[in-house]
Amino acid sequence: MPCFNEAEVLAEVLRGAVAVLPEFVSEFEIIVVDDGSSDNTASVAERFAERNDCVRLVRHTMNRGYGAAVSSGLRAAHGELVCFTDGDGQFNLLDLPQLLVEAQDSDVVIGYRHQRADNGIRRFNARSWKWLMRALIGLRVRDLDCAFKLFPRWVVEQLQLTADGACISAEILAQCFRGGVTVSEVPVNHFPRAAGKATGGNFKVVAKAFRELPIVWQYRRMQPWKIACNSASLRGGKNLERLAGTNGAEVPFAAECAHVNMEP
Repeated sequence: MPCFNEAEVLAEVLRGAVAVLPEFVSEFEIIVVDDGSSDNTASVAERFAERNDCVRLVRHTMNRGYGAAVSSGLRAAHGELVCFTDGDGQFNLLDLPQLLVEAQDSDVVIGYRHQRADNGIRRFNARSWKWLMRALIGLRVRDLDCAFKLFPRWVVEQLQLTADGACISAEILAQCFRGGVTVSEVPVNHFPRAAGKATGGNFKVVAKAFRELPIVWQYRRMQPWKIACNSASLRGGKNLERLAGTNGAEVPFAAECAHVNMEP
């Protein structure tokens, strides 16, 4: 659960996660990554962790960027399944069962916001970024930067995580597709921010994303992971007993899941 200055909403997000996750999995952990916040985000997480053993805090002493926070959370997670979502309260873990069910037939499951609760500028930026990634490396997904993704442990261990900024989702998915794993998309709910300030449209954040484009470009000629050849057998256990979440809820809805591919 990457966080930057989310003190106003984090406690509510964590309360929801701790209440909901036992309904879906028998064992879990929630990892909060404080990316050098200047507010009380770390204090909120620490107080919550004192009362809940399932919550852990990872701290960056300075603001390193969204990608660095996601990477720290993925590396700190211990579970056989690893889910990440943001700590801003715009996603709901009641959508997680859809991903867990789809994970029985796909290696990686990613959400897409079926009705994005952002302003027009952010939606335009997201569409433009998605089409840029499609043009550069053939990455064809509905919602590239949707912060609701589920990975098996073996995929996380294969990933090279070098982007510190907004390129992190493109870097992760480029490796997944080029690595030869199966990826499915499912619709998830998205809610307006209750508090705090979004930083995704900040000029410095956008500029950093463009500077990191060479990171994504290098995966264009990436060879498939050897372990991907055995991914079906790895899924065969369908082990949904243990979930490590870097956290993030309207009631989930039924929808057809689409398998996605990457252009050669």
